[in-house]
Amino acid sequence: RHSISCSVLGERDGNMERDYWYSVARNHNKLESAELVGKKAAERTIMRLGARSLSTRKSTVLYSAEVASGLIGSFLGAISGGSLYRKSSFLLDSLGTQVFPDFIQLHEQPHLLGALGSACYDSEGVTTKANHIVTDGILNSYLLGSYSARKLGMQSTGHAGGVHNLCINAGDKDFQQLLQEMDTGLVVTELMGQGVNPVTGDYSRGASGFWVEHGEIQYPVQEITIAGNLKDMFQHILAVGNDIDYRGNIRTGSILIEEMAIAGE
Repeated sequence: RHSISCSVLGERDGNMERDYWYSVARNHNKLESAELVGKKAAERTIMRLGARSLSTRKSTVLYSAEVASGLIGSFLGAISGGSLYRKSSFLLDSLGTQVFPDFIQLHEQPHLLGALGSACYDSEGVTTKANHIVTDGILNSYLLGSYSARKLGMQSTGHAGGVHNLCINAGDKDFQQLLQEMDTGLVVTELMGQGVNPVTGDYSRGASGFWVEHGEIQYPVQEITIAGNLKDMFQHILAVGNDIDYRGNIRTGSILIEEMAIAGE
């Protein structure tokens, strides 16, 4: 695995901001150029200058693709064997139930050539295979290694060590079109803290990003907290963008959520 990254500091009126960009690939020839990585990092930093807080409100929230993968990661943690046999998951006994809107499909493709998460075997040597984890919003499969499978009286699903190239079906809208669909709301580009309760699904994290009105970014925001419950958040996903981030084991576009609480000034 090869990677290249860049962090940039910017200043305006004595206020400092920073952002970054990175590229990662199994083949070094597939990496973005150092020039492009640096340019993206600089552009992202400049966009953050002049950030302000928001008043407390409820709003539609758009998770950009690079942070949306973490949201899906919370779902995967809730359906993993370790959480289930310890009964420390907000998705206990959810097999066969509706956990997402019916347009959501989550499927695993562990044998994609050159993909970062590709593997023929899991960390216990169990053969990996293509797996439709969620179909039409319904949970089809837990994520089990051999130990957790025995504890639950089930069979290993080849997930010791995690998933391998989890893909979320993309919609037909890019990031700009999702902004227009949202019209007014918050774009989240960075999250801070570990405020996720895996037992109840309660979710509260520090965030920064951009405020949007009339489908256009108006100004950067920081020093806010976004909150909700993951069960409700997953059920109220409005759209998944086609701006897929391929730089990890979870491949997703931006995710638009109908409403979350925002705590600010």
